[in-house]
Amino acid sequence: MNRHRVLIVDDESDIRSIARLALERVGGWQVFTAASGLEGVEIAVREQPEAILLDGAMPGMDGLATLRELREREETRHIPVVFITASVQAAQQRVFRSAGARAILAKPFDPMTLAAEVAAALGWKE
Repeated sequence: MNRHRVLIVDDESDIRSIARLALERVGGWQVFTAASGLEGVEIAVREQPEAILLDGAMPGMDGLATLRELREREETRHIPVVFITASVQAAQQRVFRSAGARAILAKPFDPMTLAAEVAAALGWKE
């Protein structure tokens, strides 16, 4: 099993905890977490994860602003971003994709299938 390195950026601590547990226990991955977009950018620069799971709706620096900041930085522009959001309307998905998101997954997610869904969205062979 490949030990992927993933960063979860979400302002809700319960979502971060459930996603982290799911990816670590079910996926066998190494997981970093951030409670805000700014913290997420800092951790992404420092840890260089293979992918970032990003909440679309956060106070302050929301998901789109965070993605734009990641894309502007040389150290993080290559990291694929998957949005995990409750807002899955087609118009919002187009906005996320046009900003550079690799995929959009819906909240609430199934912790037992989250790792497989992320791997599939990123084209990782498990």
